[in-house]
Amino acid sequence: MKTDNNLKKQEVKASSHKTSYKNFPMVPRVVFGSGCFSQLGDILLPQRKSSEAPFIFLVDDFFENEEFMAKVPLMFNDEIIFISADEEPKTAQVDALVARIREKYRELPSGIIGVGGGTLLDLAKAVSILLNNKGLAKDYQGWDLVHKPALYHVGIPTISGTGAEVSRTTVLLGPEKKLGINSDFTPFDQVILDPDFSKTVPKEQWFYTGMDCFIHCVESLTGTYLNAFSKSYGEKSMELCKEVFLDDISEEESRDKLMMASWHGGMSIAYSQVGIAHAMSYGLSYLLGVRHGIGNCLVFQHLEEFYPEGVSLFNKMMDKHGIVLPKGICADLTQNDFDVMVNISLGLEPLWENALGKDWKSIMTPERLQALYKKI
Repeated sequence: MKTDNNLKKQEVKASSHKTSYKNFPMVPRVVFGSGCFSQLGDILLPQRKSSEAPFIFLVDDFFENEEFMAKVPLMFNDEIIFISADEEPKTAQVDALVARIREKYRELPSGIIGVGGGTLLDLAKAVSILLNNKGLAKDYQGWDLVHKPALYHVGIPTISGTGAEVSRTTVLLGPEKKLGINSDFTPFDQVILDPDFSKTVPKEQWFYTGMDCFIHCVESLTGTYLNAFSKSYGEKSMELCKEVFLDDISEEESRDKLMMASWHGGMSIAYSQVGIAHAMSYGLSYLLGVRHGIGNCLVFQHLEEFYPEGVSLFNKMMDKHGIVLPKGICADLTQNDFDVMVNISLGLEPLWENALGKDWKSIMTPERLQALYKKI
């Protein structure tokens, strides 16, 4: 029929103009406000599958005290697992937690709740994925390798800056690489942003983690992947970072604004990418176990050639808050050590392409990268 022929022509015409923009998954629910952790029980209740399907709380062991435990809305066989955040999260650690939970409970948990900084949030995301997917955590390090939805999972950041509460990745140290489980199933189903948690964060940790957020903004806003979506979030996050780290504002206002800066910065890189500082810090973390926040700072101070305005602001922020970075981190490394760091870093191709463009390999050679590491 003539109508059918017209429809076929329209379908062919439409398909020839098909785009390939990212269909980005966002956190569907978030609550923000001082003391909003108290709403967790009401939020979890409708998600409970049965009395035999517990909620598992993965919590930074900093909160292993009676005051915190009294606030956790435990029911039936729910469990709190306290975990040290002194080291970067590892694939083997995820596998051990998954095995422990599967062995202890007859039913899959109703959900996983992460309470802490980037380490605990990444562990919660990874465990929720592996409980519903076969294999080991290292099998999913990469982009879009997860095929089944994660269990219901909630993120409750207790420090601001990592952006882990909103990202589609969970960065893990594996046997061969430091790389995230980047997937549409990684983002949290629910996030609770309670600024009160950050009242007890030590000054240097506050600064290093806040700089992770600031560097997210710099790398996103100067990258080749920049678009209107990532730019709008990045610019807002940058504005908030400047207010927090350069202006004189109250502690309460600072806590609120840094938590919002972290959220917006995480959204910015989710729809673009990070860059050189993050690529290099992954090498430091893999070889030397350097924590992510301070690792970014150690690297970023030497990247004025690539991020002149960002490094200038970074130096002003360090001066204002009296931060002195350690030196000589790479002074005693062997050539083999440098080779490991360089290979780990250069393996993160999307980060380098965002920073330097498609021809990045001719710009950042292994020799040039090693020379940058030697400055740290």
